[in-house]
Amino acid sequence: MSSSGDLSDAVPTPSCSVAPNPGSRISFPEIIRKKRDGKKLEEQEICYFVQAVTKQTLQEGQIGAMLMAIRLQGMDPEEILVLTREMATSGKVLEWPEEWHGLLVDKHSTGGVGDKVSLPLAPALAACGCKVPMISGRGLGHTGGTLDKLESVPGFRVSQSPEQMKQILEKVGCCIVEQSKELVPADKALYALRDITATVDSMPLITGSILCKKAAENISALVLDVKFGSAALYPTLESARQLAHSLVSVGTQLGISTVAVLSMMDRPLGHRVGHSLEVLESLECLEGRGPEELRELVTTLGGTLLWQCGRASSVSQGTARIAQALDDGSALRTFQSMLQAQGVEVDVARALCAGGEEERFQVLKRASLQEELVAQCNGSPWIRIHYDRPKLSDADRCKLQGALLLDTSEPFAPSLWVVETILPEKQPGERRLMGKCGKKPAEGQQNLENI
Repeated sequence: MSSSGDLSDAVPTPSCSVAPNPGSRISFPEIIRKKRDGKKLEEQEICYFVQAVTKQTLQEGQIGAMLMAIRLQGMDPEEILVLTREMATSGKVLEWPEEWHGLLVDKHSTGGVGDKVSLPLAPALAACGCKVPMISGRGLGHTGGTLDKLESVPGFRVSQSPEQMKQILEKVGCCIVEQSKELVPADKALYALRDITATVDSMPLITGSILCKKAAENISALVLDVKFGSAALYPTLESARQLAHSLVSVGTQLGISTVAVLSMMDRPLGHRVGHSLEVLESLECLEGRGPEELRELVTTLGGTLLWQCGRASSVSQGTARIAQALDDGSALRTFQSMLQAQGVEVDVARALCAGGEEERFQVLKRASLQEELVAQCNGSPWIRIHYDRPKLSDADRCKLQGALLLDTSEPFAPSLWVVETILPEKQPGERRLMGKCGKKPAEGQQNLENI
């Protein structure tokens, strides 16, 4: 930790004894072949791969082949740790004032439909005294991205330099930003290719991508919302549990207090799906209203983080503190301050955070067309679709109607979304962003609405 809080512009020193350049003795096709055949990669070979991706010395086809080899053959825990560490140190690692030590926290979700938890959670944590330097992503596969949702707010800037992040944290306590070229550039390149190479669901790649950003944030505590179900990357509880264990193990070895929560994603989270609609529902949550399942996840994840960083003596006490921040308006005020700090005009931020739904729609812009579909058994409307173009076709309507399952045999009893919590087997030690290679980190769609 830096006592000054300055962010250095130092460039990462090469970590491998053989630098990734065209004259290197390492043959990348041989590395691809080795992993394709199910063999374990040496640390030096993983270093080579990550550095070559960062320096853009590989062909896109070679990177895609390597991603597919990892997707099909997997990686053992040691390989995953090396991959994550090398990706984390492919750019800068943020440094913060010493007095923030222990207060820097973050959350990550593996994604799903209607997952808007980050929007109310970050300001709720900040309202409880934490510092939240949240580096978020775009949509991946069918899942919506936190950044895409926030950019539906006019003027919101997701691009912030490390120094700007520090200023926002000092003033507001939280920020939600994109990963810049300075931070984890290797992950930014791989993230885009995973979506077009059908390797989104690779456990080693998911682990590396999530944790490298969190390690680069230099946080103290991390909670992971690992989802399972028909709309999640992992459909079964067991497969999600394997990912959760991988994330908790690697995160702990990197020196981050890491906990994973397993939650269901077999139906949309909340009542609204789509960027601007999810912002609206997030505002309802920040007012102490909104769907119970959204509030459950926000308070559970936030309460877990408050317990992890020592600001609550138990998860239940932490959960109550997050709930209070939602109910007393402090989380909403923090969200408004974050909007303004990240480029939103004062009047716009005030209209969103203090106005009614119509005033909020004036800011976020309502789609030109809305259409309701009715349940075929009794004629009641069950969904409203917001869209501009293309127009909703009969095939679209048929597909949507096919997604509705009604069981009238017994009363509906909603189940808890959080089903399991994965704790580390041992407490994290010192931060470990240096490996045997000797590398030191560089310093310094159509919108749907359930009704």
